[in-house]
Amino acid sequence: MDSSNEAGEARRREEQLEEAIVDYLGEHPHAMDTLTGIAEWWIMRQRIRVDVETIGRALDRLTAQGVLERIGSGESACYRLRTRPD
Repeated sequence: MDSSNEAGEARRREEQLEEAIVDYLGEHPHAMDTLTGIAEWWIMRQRIRVDVETIGRALDRLTAQGVLERIGSGESACYRLRTRPD
């Protein structure tokens, strides 16, 4: 990767972090923390939320494709590999 690509990627990561900070503060307008606290709590919380939403969409697609089956409903639903009839 050349230096212009690296600089562009670094800027995109910074923009994502800025967005995560602002999103957190939108939900918790009175929040205040140290650099370490923000990194450990605010940013990780936002990333986990995004990851959970992304994983949910992937599970929905895999279920619709017949790769997985969903057992139960709501937040307690479980997923497993769909067994194929012989």
